[in-house]
Amino acid sequence: MKKPDIIEFYTRLETAMPEPRGELNFVNTYTLLVAVVLSAQATDIGVNKATGPLFKIVKTPKKMVELGEAKLKDYVKTIGLYNTKAKNVIRLSELLIADHGGSVPDDQDALEALPGVGRKTANVVRNIAFGAPTIAVDTHIFRISNRTGLAPGKTVLAVEKKLEKVTPDNFKLHAHHWLILHGRYICKARKPLCGECIVNDLCRFKGKETG
Repeated sequence: MKKPDIIEFYTRLETAMPEPRGELNFVNTYTLLVAVVLSAQATDIGVNKATGPLFKIVKTPKKMVELGEAKLKDYVKTIGLYNTKAKNVIRLSELLIADHGGSVPDDQDALEALPGVGRKTANVVRNIAFGAPTIAVDTHIFRISNRTGLAPGKTVLAVEKKLEKVTPDNFKLHAHHWLILHGRYICKARKPLCGECIVNDLCRFKGKETG
């Protein structure tokens, strides 16, 4: 996709979603981190159902450690891979207390050093909590980037690097959410709603519906 088309692509998404927001519920930066860790290979809806009651009583690393792994599992047992995720959440909470004064650091390497936190999770947290112009590539963004021709790449990291390169600076803060939401509700994996797509004419997808 050429630069003018990329600018138009993002302009239309911005017009449709001026203030895009992620769909995970959280009450502060710490609970955001926990929610994103729990959301790996799970739906935001499923995570929100589990964390609703949890975040009423746990809002800090200290409270999470006091809750303990066994009780945490009771809250998140409806989420996939909950045993491993509960263990990671307790351990990352301990490390936040020990190494960061109980606060979530605005630092990519420090975040990725925490259990259960990979590059995508760190990017999401830094984007939402700290306003960093990061673009976390999930399955939706990977699909859209390749399908539309916006930022094709064979790996998640390749797509992320390409998006960082081609996305104009004034769109970078919200690009992550625009692309995820567009992929979740319009440019779906199995049956994209091309007839409802506001960037249909810019898209390079050979199998798209044009009518």
